[in-house]
Amino acid sequence: MDISTILSKRYPDAEWTLNGDNYSGLNWLSEDIAKPSLEEIQAEWAQVEYETACEQVEADRQVAYRDTADPIFFEVYRGDKDEAEWLGAVQAVKDANPYPVDPATIEPEPVVEVVEDGA
Repeated sequence: MDISTILSKRYPDAEWTLNGDNYSGLNWLSEDIAKPSLEEIQAEWAQVEYETACEQVEADRQVAYRDTADPIFFEVYRGDKDEAEWLGAVQAVKDANPYPVDPATIEPEPVVEVVEDGA
């Protein structure tokens, strides 16, 4: 868990310092914003980690589009290549840089009780 990333994303207007990466090292400086509890910070981690991963995927895709798909687009625009080639290049970038699974969409596994037969 990256406390500084969570605080930066979820409390962008708050002022704080962090000594190390433990909650005990958090010095909350904002008087007008309540200091989040450790449990509140922990509850945000999965979603913040997902958002950070999505931002990285977007950045990686932009570089890959610029390097591979964009040149083909201009050749399609000039009539030198077929649009299907460009669409294939776009799809290849997406396939190579998939988005992570949103933790908010993951359903918890149902709890199965095992009943042992006493006989």
